[in-house]
Amino acid sequence: MKRTLIGAALGAVAARAAYTALTRRPPGMNGLPGDEVWGRTNHRGEPVTLLEGPAFVAGAAAAGLLTPGLGGRMRAATLLAGAGSGLLGGYDDLAGSASSRGFKGHLTALARGEVTSGAVKILGIGATGLAAAAIAGSGAPTRTGRAFDTLVNGAIVAGGANLMNLFDLRPGRAIKVGLITGTPLALTSSGSAVVAAPLGAAVALLPEDLGERAMLGDTGSNALGALLGLAATRLGRGPRLAVLAGLVGLNAASEFVSFTKVIKQTPILDRLDMLGRRPPAVPAPAPAADPAPAADPAPQSTTALHIVQPTEAPPASDTPPASGSRAGDSAS
Repeated sequence: MKRTLIGAALGAVAARAAYTALTRRPPGMNGLPGDEVWGRTNHRGEPVTLLEGPAFVAGAAAAGLLTPGLGGRMRAATLLAGAGSGLLGGYDDLAGSASSRGFKGHLTALARGEVTSGAVKILGIGATGLAAAAIAGSGAPTRTGRAFDTLVNGAIVAGGANLMNLFDLRPGRAIKVGLITGTPLALTSSGSAVVAAPLGAAVALLPEDLGERAMLGDTGSNALGALLGLAATRLGRGPRLAVLAGLVGLNAASEFVSFTKVIKQTPILDRLDMLGRRPPAVPAPAPAADPAPAADPAPQSTTALHIVQPTEAPPASDTPPASGSRAGDSAS
């Protein structure tokens, strides 16, 4: 437990330091200023920055190298899983488009010869997860057992990276999911050292995310999910197969079901999702139309008085103005 707390503290300090440095002087790209490269607009029409993601990756990587209790192979696997997934997510953050969504969209585009940034990320994270699993090694006594474990573990790392990205659709949601799933791993003797640094980094950046000043983006959410997946590979074979089944099921369900709608329709999940967040934006009421001017009265005659009633004003619209969504709401 002491090593876990040290790793979490290192992750928190490193992530906050990285975030402060990156937001003070945001790195530009291709002649564009850093604020333009990393800036996005959220559902309130307010500016947010994607630099929370690079800060998380830098903090988790630096702390992972210093956290006590990790062997050399696991240290290298942690660095590869976190930094590799983060770099691929960053590529999708900066070069991605909304033309294709999800596994089906990206793989369909790939089948017709179009290489999307999402397809590059999917294939790259799969390869990164497999490589990290191979480096971390397996305790299986036979070559066949070790090969099987490597495939299972690689799929867990890649599946965790993609699934966490699907939760980064509302402020603080991905980090909350990371804390809920990662805390039990932190209490185990096998996965605690791996998960300590990323959990500490995530907690340190949570206020920025909940305050809607920053977001993890693909960079941070892919890295967080990959590191939690790597920590889960330290479990026994039975629990690992159960974790893999859950990851496969949720990733597949995301192609047909909106997680946001499910959360909104489930009271306990909705309360947890809104915990610490700013209240939803209330749309401004539509302005009422001015009444039409009354018609001029007709000339009076000697036999009758004609009274003209004023024209009624058209009713005001009840439809609220359209609003956008959190930047990066659709995971790719």
